[in-house]
Amino acid sequence: MSQQRRLRWSCDTELQPSKNINYVQLEKLCEIEGLKAGIGAQSTKEAHETFMKHYKKIFQKEKRILPYIPTAPTGKISPLISSSFGSMVDELHNISLYIRNVHGHTDIELALKFKDKMEEFIEILKKFPIHRNVAERHFVYKMMKTMPDLISQLTHEDFKALSRNITVETWLKGTTVLANESFYVILKGTVRPRCKIYKKMIEAVPTNFFSDITTELSSEDEFFQESPLTGYRSLINPHYIILGPWSGFGTLTELPEPKIGSNLYSLVMEDDCELLKINAKEYARVKEEQAKTEKLVREELIHKCPYYRNWPKLSVDELTVHIKWKRYPPGHVLVTDGEIISFVAYIQSGFCNVYREVIGLVKYGVRKTKKKRRRVFMGKLQEKESFGEISVLLQIPFTCTIITGSEVEMGIINAEDMLELDWVTRKLVLQTAEQTFGYLTDEDVQKEYMTLQQRKEWKNFKDKVIQSSLDYRGIKPGSGKWRHRWTRRENFKKSVADN
Repeated sequence: MSQQRRLRWSCDTELQPSKNINYVQLEKLCEIEGLKAGIGAQSTKEAHETFMKHYKKIFQKEKRILPYIPTAPTGKISPLISSSFGSMVDELHNISLYIRNVHGHTDIELALKFKDKMEEFIEILKKFPIHRNVAERHFVYKMMKTMPDLISQLTHEDFKALSRNITVETWLKGTTVLANESFYVILKGTVRPRCKIYKKMIEAVPTNFFSDITTELSSEDEFFQESPLTGYRSLINPHYIILGPWSGFGTLTELPEPKIGSNLYSLVMEDDCELLKINAKEYARVKEEQAKTEKLVREELIHKCPYYRNWPKLSVDELTVHIKWKRYPPGHVLVTDGEIISFVAYIQSGFCNVYREVIGLVKYGVRKTKKKRRRVFMGKLQEKESFGEISVLLQIPFTCTIITGSEVEMGIINAEDMLELDWVTRKLVLQTAEQTFGYLTDEDVQKEYMTLQQRKEWKNFKDKVIQSSLDYRGIKPGSGKWRHRWTRRENFKKSVADN
C-alpha cells in the first residue's frame, strides 16, 4: 500500500501546474485550522463550512472582454469622472470625427501636407526655368491655379505660359518693395502695405476674345480713377493691415514711377519673405504672343474655306479683326428657312446638317390626307466651310435650315460688323461666295422628298410582311429550341483553313 502511494506521489509531482487553478487560494484553504485530510480523519464543523464557502476561489475563470456600451450614471460620480465620461459621449456623437475619417485627412494633416507642398514649390521656383523638368513645371502650374488673386486675372493660356518662366524672390525683414512694375504673391512671411492702394486688378479676358488690356497711363491721377476693368483694394488704415501667405499685391500692367518720397504701391517686409513674382513686361509679352497666335489661327480658318483661298492678305485681315469664337451643342438650330441670318459663320470643327422644307401629303386616317411642312435632309457643311455671306450682305432670306450635327466650334462675324466693312471687301465677298445649297431647285427638293418617302414606305411594308410571316408560323425572334454555338463553328472553320 505504501509502495502504491509512493508511485502515485511521484506521478503527481511530475504534473504541470494548471492554468485553471489559483494555487495561492489553494494554499490558503490548506492552512485552515481544524481541516484534516486522510483516512479516518475528521475536520471540525467550522473548518468544513469555511472550506465549502471559499473553495470556488481556487478555480480561475477566463476574462471575457465585452463591448463597451455607454450608460447614464445612476448615482453620484466625482466631477473628474463625470467630465471625462461626458467628453467621451460627445466624441461618440460628433459627426465631424467620422467625416474626417471618411475623407482620410484631418485639419492638421492637411496643414502639414500644404506646408510640405509649399516648401517643394519654393524649392522648384528657385531653380532656373531651363533646369525644371516636365513634372516640376506641371506642379508649378497646379499651384498657381490655387492662388485667388491670379485666378481672377489670368486665363488658362496665361497660366500655361507664365508657369514656364515664373521665379521667386527672397526679401529680408524691413526692406521695402515697389509694386508698380510686377505682381507679387506671398509664399512665406508677412507684408505690410504703406499706401492706401496696394494692388491693381485686371479682368481676365479669354484668349479667343483677345483685346489689348495694357493701356498707357498718362498720369498718377488716371491710375487712381476707377473703371469697369479695374478694381482697387482700398484700406481704411493701411498700417494695421498685414498680408499673409497666398495674398497678392502689385499690378500686371506697367504703371508710372512714383514721385520721390511717395509711398504709392510700396510695402514693407514684416518677416523674411519669399515672393512669387510676375513681371508686367513678361505678362505683356505673353499677351502679345497670344494675340499673334490667335491672328494666325483666324487667318488659316478663312484661307482654308473654299471661297477665300485666293484672297489677298489685306482683305483677310479685314475679316479676322471681327471674328468671335462660338461653340454650339449638337441639335442647335443656327438658322431656319425664310429668315435673314444674323451672322456669317466659318466652321472650325464639327459639322452641320442642311435641310430644305417642302409641303407634303400626310395620311392621318382612312383615305384622309392633309398637307404638312416637312424637312428634307439635303447635305452637310463640313469643317473649313462657311455660310451666311449672301444673306447678310444682300439682306435676303436664307433658303434652308441649318442644324448642328455634332458639337461645333466656329468663328462668326456679326451682321453689323459685316455691313460696316469697306465696300471693296464687301464686293469681294459677294463675288466669291455663293448661297448655301443655292443650286438646288424646288424640283430637286420634291424629288428627294419622294425618294425618301418611297424608301420609308417600302421599309414599313417589308417589316409588316416579315412580321406577319413570323406570327403565322408562331416564330418569336430571339427564342427557340435550337441554340447555335457560333464560336465553336468559327473555331472549326479557322482550323480547317489552317490545315
